[in-house]
Amino acid sequence: MGILANLTQQLGESLSHVLGQYLDRWKENSTQAQRALDQRLAEENFRDVIWYLMVMIGMLAFIIVAMLVSTVKSQRQEHSGDPYHKYIEEDWTAKLKNQTHKLQKRKCTLHFTVRLRV
Repeated sequence: MGILANLTQQLGESLSHVLGQYLDRWKENSTQAQRALDQRLAEENFRDVIWYLMVMIGMLAFIIVAMLVSTVKSQRQEHSGDPYHKYIEEDWTAKLKNQTHKLQKRKCTLHFTVRLRV
């Protein structure tokens, strides 16, 4: 099994080496004008990519800010006059205050007398 793995690894390395040499020779055969044209196209494409990314990031930021603003605005409107919110705010806080008041009333002090028999 080890021989087969080693053979596969050597075959992969040799094929990648041959392909690399072929591509290097193919690249050397290009003319100076063709290299200049390729370089110019690469620069222009890079500039276009930068503009594309800037536009996309700007649109994404605009959408996120719009969603955030609309959520905050709806939350303010929701809690301003909502009867359910008022019920929770008034009734639950009143129940909580009553419970704490009852617990405070239940507090008592216990006095123990210890008698020792001798």
